[in-house]
Amino acid sequence: MRILITGFSGFIGSYLTKKLQELQHELILCDLSNGINICNWDEIKEIKNLDFVVHLANLSYVPASYQEPKKFYEVNYLGTLNMLELCRLNNAKLIYFSSYMYGHPQYQPIDEQHPIQAYNPYSQTKVICESLCEGYNRDFMVPVTIFRPFNIYGKGQNSDFLIPTIINQAKSGKIIIKDDRPKRDYIHVNDIVEAVSSAMFIKNESSNYQIFNLGTGKSNSVKDVIDKVCQLYNHTVEYQCTNETRQNEVLDTIADISKIKNNLGWEPKISLFEGLKSMID
Repeated sequence: MRILITGFSGFIGSYLTKKLQELQHELILCDLSNGINICNWDEIKEIKNLDFVVHLANLSYVPASYQEPKKFYEVNYLGTLNMLELCRLNNAKLIYFSSYMYGHPQYQPIDEQHPIQAYNPYSQTKVICESLCEGYNRDFMVPVTIFRPFNIYGKGQNSDFLIPTIINQAKSGKIIIKDDRPKRDYIHVNDIVEAVSSAMFIKNESSNYQIFNLGTGKSNSVKDVIDKVCQLYNHTVEYQCTNETRQNEVLDTIADISKIKNNLGWEPKISLFEGLKSMID
């Protein structure tokens, strides 16, 4: 197949690109890193004969979304709009990566029918872009699969994220964490890539507009992660929790992944312990 990937040099994109290259698909790689601005329609409008677009490129660092809201809205909206339009013109299918959209859960585990709630400027852009996907599907019959990943981790993730931070601190022999209570559903990036493959290669006739959670159906606290990391090191690791709590903190999130299991036959294979071990190794 001929597949366009935006954000191919990013965390998920680099894993997905490698996987699809191994399967010998023809890839069109679009990213600022190779000089292509997907927000500029003139730079991409001549791309033809596409089967799939996997749209990963977006601004996602939440603190920056408060500092530069206009940039976040422009980049995330225009990038998604242009990819949908390319799909419309090429009769191609879009795989769109959204985010955790549910705010404070009203029930657990969280299924795709749970009310969505924008709780910062970044998540608001995702709400808008999901609505844009729905509109292009309704009005132009563009097939869209939306993934809502919970907490992704794996080797190569930005060091600002929680798990790389814990691992890097453990190397030094001392871990300092503000709040070790919050529990999250952690999913390894390799399982994410397998979900994308399932959406591409498994024929699904039930709908041409689908939303799927990506998680494991289990949650682990920050302290659970720290304990597992410490087990994997052969030196003593000092641990300190300063008990500083974030305002409006969500204390637990668990994904209901029954829909993607039933529709695509996908389920995660990598346990948190195995995933952490692969990062440390």
